[in-house]
Amino acid sequence: MPNERHILLLPGSLRAGSSNETVLRTAAAVAAAVPGLRTTYYAGLAGLPHFNPDHDTDPLPEPVAELRAAVEAADALLVCTPEYAGTLPGSFKNLLDWTVGGVEISDKPVGWINCAAPGRGGGAESTLRTVLGYTGAAVVDEACVRIPLERGAADPDGLIADPLVRERIGEVLARLAAA
Repeated sequence: MPNERHILLLPGSLRAGSSNETVLRTAAAVAAAVPGLRTTYYAGLAGLPHFNPDHDTDPLPEPVAELRAAVEAADALLVCTPEYAGTLPGSFKNLLDWTVGGVEISDKPVGWINCAAPGRGGGAESTLRTVLGYTGAAVVDEACVRIPLERGAADPDGLIADPLVRERIGEVLARLAAA
């Protein structure tokens, strides 16, 4: 399909079944119902080596090469990450550090969904915006939203059933696809 748009879904949490994973898996389900929109869920966060500038050379460590290839193949990126100690989780910051030395993320449209409880998550958003600035990513402000998610919001399939939440996630995907 010549007008197909591909969005890479980047989770910032290593915890299985996290709210962030639930949001991105729901985003994949919402996107599946939209003709011309395709998503890929990045599942390699735990396998990335610790960032070391000495290793940011060819040949790249295989997990890093796979990350950069996934970013390169996408038209846009959607992030959903928790906040740990007022900032990004170390593992997700590590992922972003590996993107600084490449050009794959430069000018790539990026948005995020913050699903933290009201009053939480601002530190992660702020740090994410700062780090994305260093990578050269094109932050799409209209695709950066807060959708607080109640514990237990996932159905037995691990997806969000609430039609209003799914609609908001769909709006974010549409904004990224149009960027």
